[in-house]
Amino acid sequence: MSLLPLCPAHRLLARPPEEHWLIEGLFAEEGVGIVGGEPKCCKSFLVLDMAVSVASGTPCLGRFAVRKKGPVLLYAAEDALHVVRERLAGICEAAHVEFEQLDVQVITARSLRLDVAGDRERLADTVAAVRPRLLVLDPFVRLHRIDENASGEVAPILAFLRDVQRACHVGVAVVHHAKKGAASARAGQALRGSSEFHAWGDSNLYLRRDGERLTLCVEHRSAASIAPIDVSLTARGKALALRVSERPPAGRGARTRAPAARRDRERAQSLRSSAPLRRAARDLRHAELDPMDLPQRALDRAARREVAPRLRPRRDVARPDRRRPAAVPVPTLSTARGNGNWEQPPEPIKKPDHDAIKVRAHAHHDLHEFQRWYALLGHQECRGVA
Repeated sequence: MSLLPLCPAHRLLARPPEEHWLIEGLFAEEGVGIVGGEPKCCKSFLVLDMAVSVASGTPCLGRFAVRKKGPVLLYAAEDALHVVRERLAGICEAAHVEFEQLDVQVITARSLRLDVAGDRERLADTVAAVRPRLLVLDPFVRLHRIDENASGEVAPILAFLRDVQRACHVGVAVVHHAKKGAASARAGQALRGSSEFHAWGDSNLYLRRDGERLTLCVEHRSAASIAPIDVSLTARGKALALRVSERPPAGRGARTRAPAARRDRERAQSLRSSAPLRRAARDLRHAELDPMDLPQRALDRAARREVAPRLRPRRDVARPDRRRPAAVPVPTLSTARGNGNWEQPPEPIKKPDHDAIKVRAHAHHDLHEFQRWYALLGHQECRGVA
């Protein structure tokens, strides 16, 4: 019989709080994580900034401290090598780091397939030889030819990266894209493919764009997450780096432009009860509108009302008696029968006297009265009053 290794819970190794972070508040020590977001959301700039910070010991994004620096192993599958060099050089210049002294090792292989056993073995051997503090793989979609929506195909690759992390005590950051039309979904659930990506990470970083605003959200498995922060791609001469943007507080009387989606949500929440809706309708009813603000259809309807105003009772004429008039007998079909072999034809319906009805309608100056009298005579529509 073979047993698994066991250890009492109180004898498990404890880690001091200062050793919980590779990048304080941003990425866990010896953790794995996803750097996700839509295309062109500066995901590559973020992982390159993390690489420069870990390799040099400078704060990431100019704010988040690095506890213990060390070498970084990087594989950029989408960008050409000269583009990677230019970006790293710009980030080093922005962070005041000598680029020649930066300990970032770039894998220059033309392809790396994590679904191929030979490539997995080569990557594991390379990590074991370099012993980096951080392994960056950018992006995941270029590292395989599997179905990302099938958890049975995604889970083995993520399990391999977890094994590398545990065996070599290295942090692993994998860049992954978000799916289309997921702007309103939770950041982790917006990742493309299987939910294994969201569940796999110890520290997941998400970049989301809302108009011109770029927001960084962070999720941790074993620590409290920081509040979302605004970041921006800042250019200082030839240096181009991602930095935390300090949004100035809106002064008195200043108008802040909220995105359309957020503005609609706030308005929907304010109109959940009927009282604010009634107040808004009353204010709109009593408001003085500029004709230039009205659509053309509304102006056309207003013009028609001016040409054909509604009939109103004249003040110089005595008001008619509003009591309900006597019921008007409506002609009915005859039920008389002949000798039993056939029925007599129905009596013709007598047409109403339109002239008499018009006179009565003009006397009352009420079009509705005319329509009601005409309906009592069995007709659903009436001709206009001349």
